Amino acid sequence: MATNSAQIDVSLGRVQAAEMDEMWSFVQSKQQQRWLWHTIDHASGKILAYVLAPHEDSAFVQLKALLQPFGITRFFTDGWGSYQRYLDRQVHIIGKSNTQKIERKHLTLRTRIKRLARKTICFSKSIEMHDLVIGLFINRYEFGLLI
Repeated sequence: MATNSAQIDVSLGRVQAAEMDEMWSFVQSKQQQRWLWHTIDHASGKILAYVLAPHEDSAFVQLKALLQPFGITRFFTDGWGSYQRYLDRQVHIIGKSNTQKIERKHLTLRTRIKRLARKTICFSKSIEMHDLVIGLFINRYEFGLLI
């Protein structure tokens, strides 16, 4: 059986500043929370990397590792503790004035992916399916990839 493997060209550029935030969703019930941690380029608004995980420091550490190749020199975030614990104070700026693009990105994602809406009857029954649906959407519409 022959396989048809497509080659994906990836181009990483340097990013001067990035906005970081997380958004809440759930699997089966609101007690089983799932969070989308993501980072966008402050200049273009394009998603650089994302992680779907619990609201824990380990998720942020994983996201931060994905951002290493970009050489980001400035991070804009809200005041969540993980950011303060793991980002160098010299490159970390806390405040709402520089996170407007990522907050707008949240609204777009909530509108397009009903599983991210705050009040919805559309929800996932498993973590795997939840992460798969959101991940496929981001890969297709943000990165232009069909996986």
